[in-house]
Amino acid sequence: MALRLVQANLKARDDSALGAFWAEALGWVSRSGHGATSVAPAGFDWTDPDAPVCVDVIAVPDPETVRYRAHLELAATSAAHQTALVARLRQLGATPADAGQDDVPWTVLADPEGNVFCVLEPRERYRDTGPIAAVVVDCADPRAMAGFWGAAMDWTPHEVTDDRALLRSAKGAGPYLEFLRTPHLTDTRHRLHLDVVPYRGDDQAAEVARLRTLGATPADVGQGDVPWIVLADPEGNEFCVLAPA
Repeated sequence: MALRLVQANLKARDDSALGAFWAEALGWVSRSGHGATSVAPAGFDWTDPDAPVCVDVIAVPDPETVRYRAHLELAATSAAHQTALVARLRQLGATPADAGQDDVPWTVLADPEGNVFCVLEPRERYRDTGPIAAVVVDCADPRAMAGFWGAAMDWTPHEVTDDRALLRSAKGAGPYLEFLRTPHLTDTRHRLHLDVVPYRGDDQAAEVARLRTLGATPADVGQGDVPWIVLADPEGNEFCVLAPA
């Protein structure tokens, strides 16, 4: 049994406008309806077990009250591509952001609603990830988080230290999931969390029970009566277990 990472879920005041930004940023398309905008490659089918990780933008009344500890990192294939990508993102409405990064080779930006993300310098590790190189989660204990999420999704560890852990799908496709040891976690203010889904034929309730044995706990984010189940990982990061199609 295992779960598939299906999307990074991003909160917004205006899901359609922010979804349009991210569609342009990633070279994908956006589809809006009922307060949600899906950002994915053309022809995307989220029920396909080989589908790429996409972005889902959800409208909420006050995103500033939402506190998650995750952000996106975008891949660049060359120094020239990084420069051009940053310039294009600035034209689309991104702005420079100070995340305490000092002098680093990557560029930190904020999307039009203030969500911080990074445009990485070219790195060999990310040459085949697609436009999203990694989903980065700030945490206190990267080793423990890698253990939980690796078991939850059956992802392969590529680097695990006290300061950083990297996981990737066993199929060797799509973005990495990175856990970064970060002081002052309560100071962070990102509005992104993970959505996972059981593989076709697996049972949502059984997967939730398995996650509970791994250390997940039930979470209430005001979701009401919905077909997905909200849990928190061992460090309190909420995530959703969707119902399989």
